[in-house]
Amino acid sequence: MMLGQPVVATLNHLLAGSGWALPRLARFVGKTAQFRIAPFSVTCSVGPDGLLSVAATDTSADAVCVVPPSLLPRLALQDESAYGQIQTSGDAALLAEIFYLSRNLRWDAAEDISRITGDIAAERIVRLAAAKHRQVRDTALSLSQTLAEYWTEERPLLAKPEHVAGFVQQVDRLRDDVARLEQRLSRLSGAK
Repeated sequence: MMLGQPVVATLNHLLAGSGWALPRLARFVGKTAQFRIAPFSVTCSVGPDGLLSVAATDTSADAVCVVPPSLLPRLALQDESAYGQIQTSGDAALLAEIFYLSRNLRWDAAEDISRITGDIAAERIVRLAAAKHRQVRDTALSLSQTLAEYWTEERPLLAKPEHVAGFVQQVDRLRDDVARLEQRLSRLSGAK
């Protein structure tokens, strides 16, 4: 598959840049893992040095991870609940290592950028990108809070949790009152 080679090259770059990941993965030499993200599928095999290579698509994988495309943004943001929605099968130890690496492997952007711009410029670029990321995240959070407040206070489109709880209590009280009234009516009609 044409997509497999760039994906594996990227993963190998991350693995080689970490220092600690290659020995961990080398324990699974010869094992294969298949990643399915509709409509794509990549099968990788682990080499003796811990680096990955593209395996033939008809290779029987030791471990399979099926990731719905809708989970990708949540996985990118390290949402722990998203990992539970990945469908897996096969070698449990290999799957555990894949998930460990996916949670802990980080790209050292400054190192890669420094090869082009130098160390000082690379650090500044990375800091600027991180600041912009925080700014976008904070703006999105502020906007969502503002909209929620607007829809609950100014233009009540959404109900406040305390109002919903109060409504539920009133409904429960009404249900109990109706039940008591039915009992009284049945007693009164039985007494005649």
